[in-house]
Amino acid sequence: MATMEVLLLEDMENLGARGAIVRVKAGYGRNYLLPQKFALEATPANQKRIEQQRKSLLKREAAERDAAATKAEALKSLELVFERKVGEHGILYGSVTSLDIAEELGKKGYEVDKRRVTLKDTIKNEGEFEVSVKLHREVAVTVKVVVKAAQ
Repeated sequence: MATMEVLLLEDMENLGARGAIVRVKAGYGRNYLLPQKFALEATPANQKRIEQQRKSLLKREAAERDAAATKAEALKSLELVFERKVGEHGILYGSVTSLDIAEELGKKGYEVDKRRVTLKDTIKNEGEFEVSVKLHREVAVTVKVVVKAAQ
């Protein structure tokens, strides 16, 4: 089984944090990580470049963590309200998904990727819900989501 070493340019779930050098299967590295610009091959020719990138990644990481902490403070007090059609027993026609929550946050001026919104299950009932939004590897915030019946 052929493997290769790569420097991660993005945080990858179950693989490692940005800036880490990890060993992956050659096919996964060549066919997915490198073309998607998630990683850079760790060849001897790239070692010096990788060290420089690592230093800049660490600086950028600190800046992003600080920005995420500031954003988290603003999001703590935020309440998202969704009005949906509701059936007889308080069950929604459709549901409120992580995409809906990410779009609503975008409308309020907070750009968040839908993959960063953590829902155990889609929201299918009326009520108040706590939804976790991961802004950074080390910074997560809980946002209040209220689902009401449309008039």
